[in-house]
Amino acid sequence: MKEKVIAIIGRPNVGKSTLVNRIAGKRFSIVDDKPNITRDRIYIDAKWQDKKFILIDTGGIVEGNDDEFVKNINAQVNLAVEEADTILFVVDAKSGLNPYDYDIANKLRQTKKEVLLVVNKVDSKAQNDLANEFWALGFDNMYLLSALHGDCGVGDLLDIITKDIEIEEEKEEEDKPLKIAIVGKPNAGKSSILNNLLKKERAIVSNVSGTTRDSIDEEIIFEDKIFRLIDTAGIRKKSKVDYGVEMFAVDRAIRAIRECDVALLVIDSSEGLSDQDKKIASICEEAGCGLILAFNKWDLIKNVQTHKFEEEIEKEAPFLNYAQKIFISAKTGQRLEQIFKMATEVQKEREKRISTGLLNKVINEAFSLNPPTSIKGKLLKIYYSTQAKINPPTFVIFINNKDLIQDHYKRYINKKLRENFGFKGVPIVVSYRQKGDK
Repeated sequence: MKEKVIAIIGRPNVGKSTLVNRIAGKRFSIVDDKPNITRDRIYIDAKWQDKKFILIDTGGIVEGNDDEFVKNINAQVNLAVEEADTILFVVDAKSGLNPYDYDIANKLRQTKKEVLLVVNKVDSKAQNDLANEFWALGFDNMYLLSALHGDCGVGDLLDIITKDIEIEEEKEEEDKPLKIAIVGKPNAGKSSILNNLLKKERAIVSNVSGTTRDSIDEEIIFEDKIFRLIDTAGIRKKSKVDYGVEMFAVDRAIRAIRECDVALLVIDSSEGLSDQDKKIASICEEAGCGLILAFNKWDLIKNVQTHKFEEEIEKEAPFLNYAQKIFISAKTGQRLEQIFKMATEVQKEREKRISTGLLNKVINEAFSLNPPTSIKGKLLKIYYSTQAKINPPTFVIFINNKDLIQDHYKRYINKKLRENFGFKGVPIVVSYRQKGDK
């Protein structure tokens, strides 16, 4: 059954994103008192009284403005309207009827879609009375509410939206889509990669850095497997991030890393691996997701072989040697489809389980070949090893004394685990316990 799609349309700063967050029950869209905060379409799964539907949050419409971003926002709104079954046209009771509201109303009437006029920011009886002026827009019904406070009108609106939605019977959970978060610095080409993979203009692409502020989810099927692509805001150095909207956008990007299966870290090949790229890679490693280093704009690199480039990266950042690497061009489409195959391979490595017997054999052999030196006359003993979990692969090694295992020996054990079991593109976690540890 196709889920009903609800698009939320209106001028900037009328409270569209606040309404989305109220309906969804959590903070999905960035909310700020500055106009044009939401620039891309944001798709959100929502539910009311066990009835499921999809919300589309859009950028604010500004008619008659030739600014590039405004044109892009309007294009995004037009696409959202095409996809929607019902349109919520949101206006602002506090600021009153605006000439742009008439323009938007006329535009929406031409769509022949179901349009519900939603008067937001009705926080008092006085504003309730002022809302009557919106009847001039010519719609048959009008719904007054306060998205910010949620104590007026939201439930009634949801009843209207979902009246024709049937409650689906619970089914056994099918294969989950493989979640790929597209991350990196601003202007590395993340949105261009997304658009090329989807073969449509899904995110606004501009050479002005910092265009994508919200994380954007889109599902795609490649070779009978479902992937969920998550385009995120560029992550700048902390010292350069402005407090407020950008900080929240960066926080959303980092949260997307923590929730994804595989992170595609997009790096500008013409600039090489920067310190900020390394910091983002460290965030991915700490999150335990798979990691693919995607060197974008490879079409601009002349007379350099990929293996030479890769060798330089491994010398410069040896802690990233485990990561998968791919050399792509969002502009030409070079090797883009290989991302899906590589992400699938990385996820298989994240889910890999090693039998306890084989694991102990490898660890004991590594210990015998290179036993650690004694510390103050005491020798390290390894009793037993086991894999505790997957996603990421996590191992527990029981020893006699944690003070006797040094960092260089931990790195040696990790190296032996990778040599024997692979885990390419996946961080591994090894913890050491001694008698008495919980």
